[in-house]
Amino acid sequence: MNVHDPAAELRANVAVPFERAQAMPVSVYTSESFQALEQEHVFATSWLCAGRVDALKEPGDYLTMEISGEPILVLRDREGVLRAMSNVCRHRMSTLLEGRGRVRVITCPYHAWTYALDGSLRGAPAMDMNQSFCKEANSLPAIRCVDWNGWIMVTLNPDLPEPQEQLAEVDDLVGYLGMADYVETFREEHRWNTNWKILAENFMESYHLPMCHGGTIGGAVNLRQMTCPEGKAHFNYHHILKDDSIALSIAHKDNTTLQGEDRLRTWLMAIYPSLLITLTPGYFWYLCLTPDGPGHVKILYGGGLHPDFAADPDAETHFSALKGLLDHVNDEDRGCTERVWRGMQGRLARPGALSHLERPNYEFARWIANRIPDV
Repeated sequence: MNVHDPAAELRANVAVPFERAQAMPVSVYTSESFQALEQEHVFATSWLCAGRVDALKEPGDYLTMEISGEPILVLRDREGVLRAMSNVCRHRMSTLLEGRGRVRVITCPYHAWTYALDGSLRGAPAMDMNQSFCKEANSLPAIRCVDWNGWIMVTLNPDLPEPQEQLAEVDDLVGYLGMADYVETFREEHRWNTNWKILAENFMESYHLPMCHGGTIGGAVNLRQMTCPEGKAHFNYHHILKDDSIALSIAHKDNTTLQGEDRLRTWLMAIYPSLLITLTPGYFWYLCLTPDGPGHVKILYGGGLHPDFAADPDAETHFSALKGLLDHVNDEDRGCTERVWRGMQGRLARPGALSHLERPNYEFARWIANRIPDV
């Protein structure tokens, strides 16, 4: 094996059974060439999340994202249809919109070509003397975009099965909570100094909770009572039971649908490659990850309320306290994951054996390895 080939190192790493598993090789995180392979064979071929559907409520509401360097625009058109399309002008290739907002038409900031909300070209000033110009041939290319359980899912892959098919087992596990109906109350963007996989793995396992989150939620965790079920083909998960010590973490007092432990159960789901969801009977929060070189990750961080609590007159007060806790937990995770990245720069850095509580990390590594070609 060529020790300088991260893909070969990763395949060897996951060739052993879980009971003998090691953390992923350092090169898989630090290599520029390996991240280029991830962009081509993981991110450009998968369903990726742009956030919650209710972030785009009205016609003209839009947000932007990138997939493997491809600028993408997601919006609500005049008929209320959710659309994704290229965010690159068909004239001299300027990007069109930035961030989030609301528009009546899409206007290029370079030469004022304008597009309707369905992507068709409406106007192109001073183009009447060019005999090759055809207005009808210059619509913005459409990109696959669907509403999956309230999540905006986008892909560059024309052949990928729909999320409803690919992620049907998610519904089998958490369908009783009605994830599509949860109401988003915040959405933020961050950039951390760590590799995207370090942060994804951090979410997937609760082994780190007692230490990393000692200042917040770690004290309520008993490692001996934790289990990590075997994951599914396109996601991994685990769940824990909570009490009412954390606001909104259990079902609303007026909710008569949820019974028994389902009123207390918190789900943690990692939808490959980069949508990380915590879902409780009262609230949810999530991270969507976009690699930004080996040593940085762009993060979409959002969350909100179960509809029972969204309609409760005291919900805003409770959620304000909860948001403060979530922010604190997020800051703790940032410290832990950035320290891992710094440690990987050392010449003596080596992956160690995985705990039984880190089964999701092993399965995540296998999923990535299966998508990187043997070249």
